[in-house]
Amino acid sequence: MAMTALELGLRGAVVALFLVVCAVLLLRYAAVHRAAHLGAAMGVAGAAYAITTAPFFPASSFGWSSPFIALAMGSPVIFWLWARAMFDERFALRPWHAAVWTLLAGLGVVSHNCWTIWPDLAGPCGRVLALATIGFSVLGIAQIPKGWRSAVTTARGRILIALLIGIGLQMMFAAAAGLAAMPDLSISRSAALALGAFALIAIWMILFDPPASQPAVARAHGGTGQAARLARSLANAGPSASSQAALNHLKHLMATERTYRQEGLTIGVLAVRLGMPEYRLRTLINDGLGHRNFNAFLNRYRLDEAKAALADAGQAEVPVLTIALDAGFQSLAPFNRAFKADTGLTPTEFRRQAIAGKTATDEVEIAGSN
Repeated sequence: MAMTALELGLRGAVVALFLVVCAVLLLRYAAVHRAAHLGAAMGVAGAAYAITTAPFFPASSFGWSSPFIALAMGSPVIFWLWARAMFDERFALRPWHAAVWTLLAGLGVVSHNCWTIWPDLAGPCGRVLALATIGFSVLGIAQIPKGWRSAVTTARGRILIALLIGIGLQMMFAAAAGLAAMPDLSISRSAALALGAFALIAIWMILFDPPASQPAVARAHGGTGQAARLARSLANAGPSASSQAALNHLKHLMATERTYRQEGLTIGVLAVRLGMPEYRLRTLINDGLGHRNFNAFLNRYRLDEAKAALADAGQAEVPVLTIALDAGFQSLAPFNRAFKADTGLTPTEFRRQAIAGKTATDEVEIAGSN
């Protein structure tokens, strides 16, 4: 009984930690980082897992316990989506993501509640759930290579990778234990929950910058009162001295040092180089420079360099692929798409027209001089 009481106390503390992290993410960081909502969802799922695996939790009941089971069993999908949001710049939530979560959560509710009434249904559902959990854990860890090169350049990125791998492996271990019908290891489970809670706290501390001006930013975006109007008016009054200095530093990195050529460059890596929070850099790019998003900002520099190289007659024999890679594109296909969208021409057509036009101009100048 003493061990059970200790375990219940530990689980209560873990649930509290999860919920505190969720509250901080939603109240202070949701407006400045797109992964905050998914991080909070992971916290809720972790709290639900701590509750549903506790001693004396109903083993089979379609009543009040079902929502907790659904939240806990749907956590592999949340983990996968959170990993995508952290490592994939182009990721966006879609309606079918909710459908996948609903399916997995439904399997969890059926497998948990039907053991005594429909064991022939609960068994297969449990096995499918375990396999799906392993699959989504692997998919989550598989997101790491998408941002590996940029993440390993910073301490925060390296810890993020370690956390993601650790959480994924813990989920796979729990699912594999279920498939193998291993005995219930409540103490190990509690330790894993505690580590998971502290992992979320570490994610909060490592991945999100101190929101010194965040309350004003959030109110400016979502509020309608006097403070919000004042914040918007200050934002529209023109760049401050610090903002102008940041813009100058940013332009120096891009135009002089050609940082846009760096492979795997992300807004987080660039923010670290500039020594500023990611949300502030995003504001500079969107509002200060007028770019649609970070990718559009990078492509502007990359396309300008590529167009200059394609128009240079001295580089007429240089392959288009080489020019694209030198400018910072990862492969030819995205370069061709971006180039066509920007100019209405393929790189080869642009090169042909530019060199032909320059040749004609030179001939006219030579004829005029004679």
